[in-house]
Amino acid sequence: MSGRLTRLQPVGNALFSPPVHVPKSTVSRVALSQCQTRQSSHSPLGAAPATQRKKVTLNTLRSLHQKDEPITMITAHDFPSAHVADHAGMDMILVGDSLAMVALGMEDTSEVVLEEMILHCRSVSRATKSAFTIGDLPMGCYEIAPEQALESAIKVVKEGRVQGVKLEGGLEYAPTIEKITRAGIPVLGHVGLTPQRQHALGGFRVQGKTTAGAIKVLEDALAVQAAGCFGVVLEAIPAELAAFITKKLKIPTIGIGAGNGCSGQVLVQVDMSGNFPPGRFLPKFVKKYGDVWGESMKAIEAYKKEVKSREYPAKEHTYPMTPEALVDLERVAEPNFTT
Repeated sequence: MSGRLTRLQPVGNALFSPPVHVPKSTVSRVALSQCQTRQSSHSPLGAAPATQRKKVTLNTLRSLHQKDEPITMITAHDFPSAHVADHAGMDMILVGDSLAMVALGMEDTSEVVLEEMILHCRSVSRATKSAFTIGDLPMGCYEIAPEQALESAIKVVKEGRVQGVKLEGGLEYAPTIEKITRAGIPVLGHVGLTPQRQHALGGFRVQGKTTAGAIKVLEDALAVQAAGCFGVVLEAIPAELAAFITKKLKIPTIGIGAGNGCSGQVLVQVDMSGNFPPGRFLPKFVKKYGDVWGESMKAIEAYKKEVKSREYPAKEHTYPMTPEALVDLERVAEPNFTT
């Protein structure tokens, strides 16, 4: 059995000319889909940005660096956070292992595992249409050998659907970075304060404050550049050192707690948007640009109040039923259904 579609009869967004035969089951699915789009209590969050832009690539990032135009980067850990970051025009979106704390409630980044990172990468990649996406390699998936690191990087890119990976470490991880980049996977380095190794560093401490410490950070940055990194994150180092390293490198530097002399900046979205309760510790380098927590609290408290008072849902939030149908329901149900 099939249904005939007449000339210029619309189905979905398409127009058809005869003779076209479409199975009735297909027509039914289209009609059902249209109905669900209008009436379902849930709908896809995705929407095209108001201003369309080209996909950011490595060439885009290199061009920004050559023009000395700062590169913008922010973290995202799920579809909504990536969706807003992409719409806001971020050049890069990092699925950082900081999601261990801000999304999964863990104590530090050492707890999150590769499979969890891949899940979050997939969610972020579905929302990101323009920004260049990077997935963090979490602790435990790349330290044993370059081969292990390459296998993990391939999984993050192939299954997580991101465009590149980030890993922490300097000179000692140069062979690992080289192994991954030779396989055609872009790598963003990360030197200075490396949170995955906080215990070895004595906690979350600023790095490179002494001459010896500064030379170590510089050597690490030069090493990851030589190994093939397209850029490097400089975390928690003096602004003067970050500016010095930036001038020495041919690749862009992305600063976090490293001053404005870097090629770009990155912040954790939860931190900079204010999506946390009052009293939470914030590092010195974080600027709070919004109050997502406060606005969410207002909205949820208002919702609770209206539900308790039966103010919500109002008539405009409900689906109507004809008086005749209600009368028929009562007539049929009363003698047949009892409680």
